[in-house]
Amino acid sequence: MRTYIKEYSQIAIGILLASIGLKAFLLPNNFLDGGVTGIAILVSQQTGWDVSILLVLLSVPFLIAGAFTVSKRIVIKSIIAIALLALSISLEAFSTITEDKLLIAIFGGLFLGAGIGITIRNGAVLDGSELLGLFVFNKYGISIGKTILVFNVILFTITAYVVSVEVAMYSILAYLVTAKVIDLFIQGLENFIGLTIVSQKSKVIEDSIAQQLGVGMTIYKGASGYGSSGKNEKVNIIQTVVNRIDINKTLKLVEELDPKAFVIEFDVNKVRGGVLKRYLTKGSNASLPKDIMDKA
Repeated sequence: MRTYIKEYSQIAIGILLASIGLKAFLLPNNFLDGGVTGIAILVSQQTGWDVSILLVLLSVPFLIAGAFTVSKRIVIKSIIAIALLALSISLEAFSTITEDKLLIAIFGGLFLGAGIGITIRNGAVLDGSELLGLFVFNKYGISIGKTILVFNVILFTITAYVVSVEVAMYSILAYLVTAKVIDLFIQGLENFIGLTIVSQKSKVIEDSIAQQLGVGMTIYKGASGYGSSGKNEKVNIIQTVVNRIDINKTLKLVEELDPKAFVIEFDVNKVRGGVLKRYLTKGSNASLPKDIMDKA
């Protein structure tokens, strides 16, 4: 019960923030957002229909598509969230905060992105385009990001033709701010990078990473491989995850110890457990055992 209360309380906060972004910034200035919300705003501008009603009606097909791809619980929570967002937009009234179009796009996107991000973290969506992306991915294997991107390119192209190029450009700016803030809320302010390091000097690199960075590593046994020097026999492979802040330091360290090392760098969406160096939540840092640090 406590979990449900916490989730729905945070969803309510997300809805409030999203509605502020829409009613206090974007809607009064005829700016659009991406996705279904953007379609609802555009149709409302052209027909005079209530944007709240349009938001609910236009979300129905996407929620139906979502029913085939995500759990029933997510769909139900999304229906509730979208309905409450529409109600909030209908009831809220704000005086003009600023007439600066750049500030409108930035802060409108910031509030909207924060609201959507909080809602997604608690298992619901405020925009059906995410559900469409999931549906297309499951059916055709096209990535969610590409589907949403194509969806919004079409929407903003229509906006440029029907309304104006200027409105479309500011709307794109608001959408980019929204998307970035959503990422921050979903993935957190700290980003981590994964590294796979193949080197004949793996032991030296391993010790240096442990000593200078203090992060955990997984060591694999490589049976053989092929590189610029021909066939390589039995080499240890290091896999580790470092904070993005430390990535240049890590790469420089490897370069100094073995200029011929083969390094694969990849993004890490989420990390739990292990020994990670965090900068925003130092209290939760794990640490390498003292005996390992002494050996390094």
